Amino acid sequence: MSSSPTSPPRLHDQDSVPVGSLFSVRHHYVVMVVIALAIAAGRIATVSSREGSTAFLSANDRSRWCTIAALVEDGTFAIDRQMRLKDAKGRRHWQTIDRVQHRGEDGRQHDYSSKPPLFPVLVAWLYWGVNQCTAMTLTQQPIYLARIILALVNLPMLLAFCVATIFSVHRMTSSDWTRRILSAATCFGTMLIPFSFSLNNHLPAASATAVVAALFLWLSGRHGVDTNQRTGDRSGWMPCLLVSLLAGVASGWVAANELPALSMVGLWGLLFLYWDRRTVVGYTMGIGVVAVAFFWTNWMAHQSLRPPYAHRGVGPLVATMDAVEPNLAADAITGPLRSAKALDPQETVESVVDSDEPGRWRAVTNAQRWFAVTADVATDKVAENPVQSASRWRIYQWDDWYEYPGSYWQTERSGVDRGEPSRWTYFFNATVGHHGLFSLTPLWCLVPLGWLIAVAGTWRTDVRDQDGYQLSDDRAVRAMLFAIMIASLVCFAFYMARPKIDRNYGGVSTCFRWMLWFAPLWLLCCVPAIDRVSRSRWGRFTIIVLLGLSVFSMSTALDSPWHSPWLYRYWDFLGWLDG
Repeated sequence: MSSSPTSPPRLHDQDSVPVGSLFSVRHHYVVMVVIALAIAAGRIATVSSREGSTAFLSANDRSRWCTIAALVEDGTFAIDRQMRLKDAKGRRHWQTIDRVQHRGEDGRQHDYSSKPPLFPVLVAWLYWGVNQCTAMTLTQQPIYLARIILALVNLPMLLAFCVATIFSVHRMTSSDWTRRILSAATCFGTMLIPFSFSLNNHLPAASATAVVAALFLWLSGRHGVDTNQRTGDRSGWMPCLLVSLLAGVASGWVAANELPALSMVGLWGLLFLYWDRRTVVGYTMGIGVVAVAFFWTNWMAHQSLRPPYAHRGVGPLVATMDAVEPNLAADAITGPLRSAKALDPQETVESVVDSDEPGRWRAVTNAQRWFAVTADVATDKVAENPVQSASRWRIYQWDDWYEYPGSYWQTERSGVDRGEPSRWTYFFNATVGHHGLFSLTPLWCLVPLGWLIAVAGTWRTDVRDQDGYQLSDDRAVRAMLFAIMIASLVCFAFYMARPKIDRNYGGVSTCFRWMLWFAPLWLLCCVPAIDRVSRSRWGRFTIIVLLGLSVFSMSTALDSPWHSPWLYRYWDFLGWLDG
């Protein structure tokens, strides 16, 4: 008797699952985030300056490191000692051009970092803890100790950026393809990994922005039509207060690191208020906490509520006087200043020197106090040399912290630091040129399309969990995308409207870094576009190409975020750039 054919052995349940399901979307998220963190950690573990003396990559991060070292090692915000430090070969490896100079509490002129002090103060507390545990100082170990602090500061922020952004994308779309593409873009498609191995304000701002977006989507989703059927405690006061408080702190933190982000702070407030009026208390309290810390640290550092970059001119008017011959100016100015009680009894004006600003002199007293002397513009509007030819002078408190002996900002600059004379050229290069948002990160080409699709109302989000409950509110998502569009256009217009000296693309940097904090928001704006375009094979191919080019740009900056973009360097090689 012939034996019946044997049936194939029954596969294990897991083996019978389609291959694509074995590697679930959530597993994909974990792998992407782990790889991104590993890349960042590897670069932090080997980061060093060009000379190999420190782990500082540019004047930008050295400025913050100087404040951190001065606070813990010297108990002061003044960085005079750090400016004098030399390595074994006599090189001043702590030198930074990102500094200001003004009169300190001791009545003498001191150097200070030009960066807002709140972030350096927080890092200084961490440095103090590491110092207590290891007995190492940044002055003695500017390489290994700096790497430890960078890892403790930047890796958690990069993790927060990745997790919060991926969480938001997951709630906005039910397309696994869109989720996978944007998780890869989050981890590798922006310039945030290069900025994760340098101490800067862009990674903190971007990570906090991602957290605010995630909190808003989570809170608005809880108040959707379907989610109200869940347990009543989900819309209670305490969760609402805690979430809105955290959102307020994160939103305020973004503005503390990127001042133009104040526009988005207001828009976030309106969005939270519209979806739940109870959030106004927590959100306002959170912003207030950051605002108090920002102004308090600024006062402790500079005895001023304004950050250093706001001190670029003259202070309050002290006195007016008749103009005199330049060689008699010092003696003549002393009298009006003494009459105005602006001088101490034994204080006199020793010299009046030319200022780097046209139409202004700098009067210096024997107590190292500075005053600004300008023409009375009401009577001398057209004078070629208004100070010397004016009939009257005005004397102000000195408030230009960027003008001092040896200041980089008062010298003839080169490269992008000269400022772009043409606004149209600046607009071109900042969008599709050598510092272009779209040319350096082509994935952002999907952002305007995402705005159009969302605003037109032709895209709906209907994401549900395993129990069938809706995870995101469609109206909230579209309102958020509309708010991001407004803030993006406002901030970009702000930078385009800056005077020539500030039209420098963010200085020597691997991208137009001033808009980098929008990265998590623009990734969310890509969701409608990718959902729509990925319906076709060619659409998916186009999206993959855009992502690949964006990752390519990111990879060109893995040595340091503080050099010109690869496009700028290539154009310079071709001779397309002036000077």
